[in-house]
Amino acid sequence: MLEYNGIHYQTHPEVYEPAEDTFLFAENLQVERRDRVLEIGTGTGIIAIITSKKCRTVTATDVNPHAIDCTLKNIITNKSFNVELRKGDLFEPVQEEKFDLILFNTPYLPTGEDEKVDDELDAAWDGGANGREVIDRFLEGLEDHLNPGGKVQLVQSSLSDIDKTIEKLSEIGLDASVTAREKFFFEEVVVITGMPKS
Repeated sequence: MLEYNGIHYQTHPEVYEPAEDTFLFAENLQVERRDRVLEIGTGTGIIAIITSKKCRTVTATDVNPHAIDCTLKNIITNKSFNVELRKGDLFEPVQEEKFDLILFNTPYLPTGEDEKVDDELDAAWDGGANGREVIDRFLEGLEDHLNPGGKVQLVQSSLSDIDKTIEKLSEIGLDASVTAREKFFFEEVVVITGMPKS
């Protein structure tokens, strides 16, 4: 059992293990008490569990069945009973629903065909040839799932065109900026926050 800031969690070999990008996200969440939150790609559930202590409800989704199992165990361990789990790709599990805050630690690494691992874990980091395959699909569906005045926070890398994400968020009416950043050996990982334009 691992521990982060009072959250006890276990991992699984085919689930993305919380790392520097996860903890950067955790330290820079902008959650309000009344928020209904959606987290896409929950992994071990650590972000959903941290968020659940600060908001009304969390709906956590993942395309990886091992992640759903792992998160369920971690929800029970941490008694985070305002988290609801659903399996599916991006917005599929929440088709008609809207949220006050949407969170996503995106698969942001540019990945060539020869770098694919072809297991459940692949979905956690494989961003396609330019690193934007999943990010762009997410941004296309985002507007349909945000409540009026809703916010989005996502994690991505300098390798997958941060400016393009900010531009796309601006196109759907959000005031987007980098609200946290951390330099790693070959990239910078950032948290981008999109707020309603005032």
